[in-house]
Amino acid sequence: VQLQASGGGKVQAGDSLKLSCAASRVITNNFVRGWFRQVPGKEREFVAGISWNSGSTYYADSVKDRFAISRDKNLMLLQMNSLKPEDTAIYYCATGFRWGSRQTTDFSSWGQGTLVTVSS
Repeated sequence: VQLQASGGGKVQAGDSLKLSCAASRVITNNFVRGWFRQVPGKEREFVAGISWNSGSTYYADSVKDRFAISRDKNLMLLQMNSLKPEDTAIYYCATGFRWGSRQTTDFSSWGQGTLVTVSS
């Protein structure tokens, strides 16, 4: 199973963008899904996570109050508001098994990401 992120694009600072994440097939045993992002040359960093059963969420401090992770049936969404140039990155989604984790090693089913570019 792989998760595929989509919805990226080029926007200006202050704009909004909504990302989607779809699975290649229905996943019946996932516990957590998460969004991560990566700038070339830097480590992949956690952005937001959601409990697939309860809908509870948690965020990186850098995006809290600006980004919102949600679920719509089998899609995972990331609403990004008040975008900043430092949000520029490739965004990835993945499934996880440890609630509250921000470590890439606790997530799997990585697919190709979607590029978000925010200009000042």
